[in-house]
Amino acid sequence: MQRRTKRITAGIAAAASVLALTACGSGFSGGSSGSSGGSSSGAAGGLTSSKSALTVLIGSSGDAETAAVKSAVADWSSSSGTKATVQAASNLPQQLSQGFAAKKPADVFYLGSDTFASYAKQGDLLAYGDQLKNKSDYYPSLVTNFTYQGKFYCAPKDFSTLQLEINTDMWKAAGLTDSDIPTTWDQLATVAKKLTKGKVAGLVTSNEYQRLGAFMVQAGGNLTNDDNTKATVDSAANLQALTFAQNGLKAGWWKLTKDVGAGWGGEAFGKGLAAMTIEGNWIAGAMTVDYPKVHYKVVPLPAGPAGKGTLQFTNCWGIAADSPNQAAALKLVEQLTTAKDQLAFAKAFGVMPSIKSAAADWKSQFPQFAPFLDAADYAKGVPTSVGSADVVTDLNSKLAALKTLDIKSLLATEQKNLSAVVTG
Repeated sequence: MQRRTKRITAGIAAAASVLALTACGSGFSGGSSGSSGGSSSGAAGGLTSSKSALTVLIGSSGDAETAAVKSAVADWSSSSGTKATVQAASNLPQQLSQGFAAKKPADVFYLGSDTFASYAKQGDLLAYGDQLKNKSDYYPSLVTNFTYQGKFYCAPKDFSTLQLEINTDMWKAAGLTDSDIPTTWDQLATVAKKLTKGKVAGLVTSNEYQRLGAFMVQAGGNLTNDDNTKATVDSAANLQALTFAQNGLKAGWWKLTKDVGAGWGGEAFGKGLAAMTIEGNWIAGAMTVDYPKVHYKVVPLPAGPAGKGTLQFTNCWGIAADSPNQAAALKLVEQLTTAKDQLAFAKAFGVMPSIKSAAADWKSQFPQFAPFLDAADYAKGVPTSVGSADVVTDLNSKLAALKTLDIKSLLATEQKNLSAVVTG
């Protein structure tokens, strides 16, 4: 599933849309330009190898991200002797699809967990995951997100998790202290009621599964099992989670972004319409740029009946099956996913590193956002099966009416829809 574009440091562009980084644009046509020799399959691990220059296609959040990736790729190119160029896509899904269709894809590219399985099924991707030197360093749940039919395809480049953001001025004005930070659903409801006053709702979130799903996980549920082989929509846990949210909406201490005139939780939070919201680490950049006067803190989401739980969102570095220089592409990806490069990206545009060995350094640099990374141990991924994105889109449209929805009927319907996709 898509997430809002992430960034932490000041001076970078405001957060992008909750949906995909898409806009109108032409297809990527660079292919493997600059070739000065034919390809061969004599590289280690059966990878193709040639003197072809590499093309790297990214879905950038803005100038800071583009500049950081170009700098890292240029450094690798200089040390390796292999030419490589970076292009920021105007419409990444479209340009990827056009490149694959024309048999001229970028060699290396950003790939979201929501579209990964479709490309893997079509044979567009090189399954290189098992050849990564640092394979064991990736968080296991991220590896699962990019595993298709038992094959680990691509290196997770970064990830995000959801946590609770609190307006500290409103918190203090309501007479609340650190001892009141909610650790259970009941406590969340209690403090949200105290924070609800006038135009301010105690908690504001979007109606999307990509936010409400965190409560499903806390109740012991989710839309699928962990390896995406079985739909689990119609469960007692998911019913319990959505009923809790529905009761909050009926009581008035919880409101949806659409009901307060905001496009996403960060906007409602920044404009003072929400005392609390639930967003990922991408909220930091938006708060710094758009709402610098709002004082806030990030705390772990409260635990549910089954314990701690949240959702995670991730991208990987895809390598094209048609790349004539897969061996060099793999070496580039290995460099871009080292602790050094991932921490440089974190400083430049706010991502969280996908490898465990970089966690301590990241948290020392960004201690105020540590809860996001701490959640790596218990966060669950979103559905990645081919066609699951369409089911989630349908689910989200219906969740807009959650306040009055027949939840049991909704879960039964979406169970059928997602089961057809997963088993298909």
